[in-house]
Amino acid sequence: MIDSEPYSNYRLTVRLELANRPGMFAKVAAVLAEEGANLGAVDIVSATAERMVPDVTIDVQGEAHGEKVLARIRALPDVKVLSASDRIFLLHLGGKIQVQSKFPITTRNVLSMVYTPGVGRVSQAIAKDKTKAYVFTGKGNTVAVVTDGSAVLGLGNLGPEAALPVMEGKAMLFKELAGIDAWPICLNTQDPDEIVRTVQAIAPGFGAINLEDIGSPRCFDIERRLKAALDIPVMHDDQHGTAVVILAALTNALTVTGKRMEEIRVVVNGLGAAGTACCRMLLAAGLSHLVGCEANGIVLRGDGQQLWACRTDLTSCMTPNHPQGTLRDALKGADVFIGLSIGNILTAEDLDLMATDRIVFAMANPDPEVPRELAASHCRIFATGRSDYPNQINNALAFPGIFRGALDVQASDINEAMKLAAAKALAETIPPAALSEDYIIPSVFDKQVVPRVAKAVAAAARETGVARRRTKLSDDFASR
Repeated sequence: MIDSEPYSNYRLTVRLELANRPGMFAKVAAVLAEEGANLGAVDIVSATAERMVPDVTIDVQGEAHGEKVLARIRALPDVKVLSASDRIFLLHLGGKIQVQSKFPITTRNVLSMVYTPGVGRVSQAIAKDKTKAYVFTGKGNTVAVVTDGSAVLGLGNLGPEAALPVMEGKAMLFKELAGIDAWPICLNTQDPDEIVRTVQAIAPGFGAINLEDIGSPRCFDIERRLKAALDIPVMHDDQHGTAVVILAALTNALTVTGKRMEEIRVVVNGLGAAGTACCRMLLAAGLSHLVGCEANGIVLRGDGQQLWACRTDLTSCMTPNHPQGTLRDALKGADVFIGLSIGNILTAEDLDLMATDRIVFAMANPDPEVPRELAASHCRIFATGRSDYPNQINNALAFPGIFRGALDVQASDINEAMKLAAAKALAETIPPAALSEDYIIPSVFDKQVVPRVAKAVAAAARETGVARRRTKLSDDFASR
């Protein structure tokens, strides 16, 4: 049972052995106060007349700070540190996911049906008609979460082993939020050709492919090639999941401010995987005025017709070697800033260059492009990717429902119409009367989100001709 205490990235549980006399624990508490560590729960494990053993929960600022605090405690007379455990690492012991059977194998009869010889009949049926794999195996409810470890979170190229905890977490979200069985596939190669070949080779065992934490620009090519080669949905979530949630949040922000998509001017800073996908999604949603920036300044601009014409390949509109002004130049008169770059690059003066009722989505993690404390008085609506601020733009709001909807109708693709439908459904989860500056996007824990998004995605798949099933699996089987 995981407790519900407030989150801390560096929370230690320290088991101490103290002399059981008045004032001993006060000495420990004094050290914590001196070092700026926050004292949490204290649980007594055991006690005798001479000794006492408590478990003490401590929030520290980081690993180095934690080591310093422990050293100070160890230096106290009649105090022994028996163990010190990092709460986050404890949650990861042995991994975070497991395989579990749908029913127990308790008799020889059951064994003979689920395995040999009974399973042979099922294999023969699938060999005659491969589509029956969706009926008689878990294929139709499984997603491969594929990474090469080249862009793990915002931490960089850490490799496949280091990516595994993140992929396990992704699999947990698939299961908990959408009931989908997802499997981490961490590849020991960063060669696009090898990645494409490997995913093609394992695809028969999965109903969909979720590409994750693959560096830009290779991620674009890998996704494009796999979408062309496979007859199951392929989506790079770092691109499209983020873009869907941004569009949903912006849709509601515009409702709050009384502005219209086709009239606003949007600045996107950071044109990597997520930034490029965001630009494409906004253009597909009707945006006419877009400026894209990278570290060297404005590298993407044009009139609505030009940008619309190249929205499927924005690189043809980019001028990375010939910037057309600075980020500050881009911000002049802009209605919306969307940051997918690095922290603390904007000032209050920069924000004041924008139009009135400005909307700022500062998505850099862990530090937004502009601190909330500063932005709050200089913009109408402020959103980040952080869970400790209102308006968290989190791709976990999108991908579970998108894949749920695609799997439900055995879609062969996740196309633009399906992503736009997901964004619309996500935005409409919040009733118009409930919208406010601090509530433009629902919570990840809103039970309405996944069913609404899934239903909209499935409907769009049918309308665009990529759905291969319109009935329930049970109905399919009954008709045979």
